[in-house]
Amino acid sequence: MIKGTEADKDLVVNILTSAFLENKSVNYIVRQDKFIRKRIEALMAYSFDCCTLFGEIYLSEDRNACALVSFPDRKKTSLKSILLDIKLILKSTGISNIPKVLGREKLISKNYPDSGIYYLWFIGVAPENQNMGLGKKLLAEIIEDAHQMNRSVYLETSTEKNVPWYQNSGFEIYNKLDFGYILFLLKRKPELKN
Repeated sequence: MIKGTEADKDLVVNILTSAFLENKSVNYIVRQDKFIRKRIEALMAYSFDCCTLFGEIYLSEDRNACALVSFPDRKKTSLKSILLDIKLILKSTGISNIPKVLGREKLISKNYPDSGIYYLWFIGVAPENQNMGLGKKLLAEIIEDAHQMNRSVYLETSTEKNVPWYQNSGFEIYNKLDFGYILFLLKRKPELKN
């Protein structure tokens, strides 16, 4: 895998928007109107920017798959992070969804340990390149990166058919939350170092 840069933002946003267009969890937080694709694009741009500040952006070698990783223990409130949050509200979630979004995030984050985690915020493959092993290879590389950092990988998915895919890579379901859809909370502990 290769590290993404600001120059990759449009590519990453396009891949993730296409991959998550019908995702229950994403659609739960974005405002539902005729501009839904633009709202999801704004969410993915926000996520990209947050990972630029407090995480990493990864791409597969062929640039058809990508992942956004966040390190919550590194997150700090700054003028830039506040402006990103405001932009997210105005372009994606809408003011009326703020309580729902904050409540959801609070419930999810209560399930994280206090120590540093490797949070896999999004992983996606361009739809025309799905089911070719690109996501699996990228996930394996992400797991190895987390292992090198001695961090557990945490993620959530609302796509039930993806749960076995994650489990085949060593993830376990440690909780489920009900938001009108089931959100599966998964984790994978780092392998013990010799």
